[in-house]
Amino acid sequence: MSFVDLKSKRQSKSRRTYVSCPSNHDAPHTSAPLPPQVTANTQTNGGTRLLAPESALVSGIPRHSNYTGDVAMDASVTRSQMPETAGSTAPSATARTLLHDNEHRRILPEDGLYKGLPSRIAIKESVGIGRGLWHQGSTSIRPGDVILSLRPHVFTLSTTYLDSHCSGCAGSPASGLKRCAGCRRVWYCTPTCQNGDWPIHKFECTAIQNWSIEAPSEKVSVPSDAVRCLGRILWQVKRKGTGSIWAKEIQAMQSNRKLIHPSAVEGHTHLAQSLVRYLGASSPTELEDYGIMSTADLVDVISRFIINTIALTTPSLTPIGVAVSPLVALINHSCAPNAVVVFPRSKKDSGNEPVVKVVALRNIAPGEEILMSYVDTTLPKSLRQNALTETYNFQCCCKACIESSQVDPREATWCLKACGGTCPLPTEKNRISHCTSCRAVISDPDAIIDAARVGQEALDKAASLKDNNTKAKILTTNIIPVLMSAGLTPSTHPLLALLKFHQTLSISSFPTPLTQEVLNETIRTAGKYSAGLSAVLDEGHPVRAMALVELGKLLAVDEPSPPGSQPVTESFPPSGPARLKVAYETLLRARKELLIGFGRQTDGGAVGDDVRETLVALEKELGVWSTGIRNVLEDTPRARITRVE
Repeated sequence: MSFVDLKSKRQSKSRRTYVSCPSNHDAPHTSAPLPPQVTANTQTNGGTRLLAPESALVSGIPRHSNYTGDVAMDASVTRSQMPETAGSTAPSATARTLLHDNEHRRILPEDGLYKGLPSRIAIKESVGIGRGLWHQGSTSIRPGDVILSLRPHVFTLSTTYLDSHCSGCAGSPASGLKRCAGCRRVWYCTPTCQNGDWPIHKFECTAIQNWSIEAPSEKVSVPSDAVRCLGRILWQVKRKGTGSIWAKEIQAMQSNRKLIHPSAVEGHTHLAQSLVRYLGASSPTELEDYGIMSTADLVDVISRFIINTIALTTPSLTPIGVAVSPLVALINHSCAPNAVVVFPRSKKDSGNEPVVKVVALRNIAPGEEILMSYVDTTLPKSLRQNALTETYNFQCCCKACIESSQVDPREATWCLKACGGTCPLPTEKNRISHCTSCRAVISDPDAIIDAARVGQEALDKAASLKDNNTKAKILTTNIIPVLMSAGLTPSTHPLLALLKFHQTLSISSFPTPLTQEVLNETIRTAGKYSAGLSAVLDEGHPVRAMALVELGKLLAVDEPSPPGSQPVTESFPPSGPARLKVAYETLLRARKELLIGFGRQTDGGAVGDDVRETLVALEKELGVWSTGIRNVLEDTPRARITRVE
């Protein structure tokens, strides 16, 4: 299994759906870590594969919990009970306690550990909860500030992306990738990347060749990203030594070995067996060089990987593999996160990619904990809690989960009297719902409940039709109007996820030549999706920023039919220079939010650079329009004014 599928297999019971903002429209993504950033259950190479939530997962990148406990902390999480021996809730040999107060005690890493930890960030441990990262500076961290910036300890590309991305830097040059002459599966963009990766790939190269020889078919001739990533971790441990700083940081990550959910046992077992086969070990003693002295040690290796791995993504949040960073793994969960994890690919980091960055979404005051989301925060509370319980063994007790607002935008309908207010989405348990503005009661809650249920079924079915985009698009085309007519707001699940899925399917199936009708319909879908995200996610969230980028670029596409040649049936989108102006204004908003979600220091990353170039081009085009109109006006003879006496 690929890593993402391993998680999804367990999450399928909670009907979890991720929504992401892919840059590649060849294949639809409905969906992390992630991260925020596809509905999982995609079997790949006999394993599972890590998918990004609109993440995040929707926080940009999908994430995995790095501890469990039984005491809730202010605005973070409530963990299920776990013996201290099961994880690192107590200071280990890698750290010593320096400071203690009523709630948290600060931990100072041993010399050499966590070198990427800035001086203004501290590792603190909370009783019953575990370690986390806290802001200990004297001034607030501002939205868009980069909190952490470092290269992951290890990363691997998903099998699908091995021949299109460099295995040394995770970049995707337009041309020039060179294939490894040994395994003929791994590609590099430059000799520098290949030479830099060789100390580990020389082990991997032989392992991939041996795996391929024994594989029953070409489809499974390359092990999953999870197996390859675990192999890289263990080869590095063997190469550097179990007592090295690198190995200690890996070993210090949380393991939930004693709390593995029953539904996850099969996946853990399969991954462990695949890993042993991949390493070429024929007896337990052959694993000792990797620091694995018992079956329990092997299970710990698997558990640490599963609950601490983040999705490796493109700058536009498309998941392309998996990555492990022990420092990022220390960040705890909240459904109302104040930070996100992204891979912006800034020009400043060009010699050290891939670089993972933790970026502040809003002001983080001194003494405040840094929190990210492990699940898709566009999902309703019940689905978020199910995903957290099944995957991470804890229930969230953050602000978004314990504070009850009158209407959660993830579960809302418009007032049927069109007063502009909203009503809580009626459910089987709570059928009575009234408008928060005019207090009108929903007269037919069954119709709305049925529409939401059918919408979820349609979303699940459409996601399962990954090999038949035509049928999937027919399904989303038919069901979205049903949910809209039932009164669901664009931010409500499952309508929000369906809008994104439909947008991606529409772009991937643009006809040749493109028609005005198809383009306008796709723009309207993108507009509704962006509006829905704005009601759920903070300003500057990477997923929200990417939705604005996609909307702006669609608006900037040349219209197939000239203005006036088509009957106007909708007020949006406009035509001609008015459309260009809206595109320009939308991309300006997108750039502002990119500077927050991907970091001001990175100038919004690679996507920010692209948007800036598009804005310059639009400015020139708008200038041509303005100049042309002015010239026409100047060339038109003014009507003579005759004085009438």
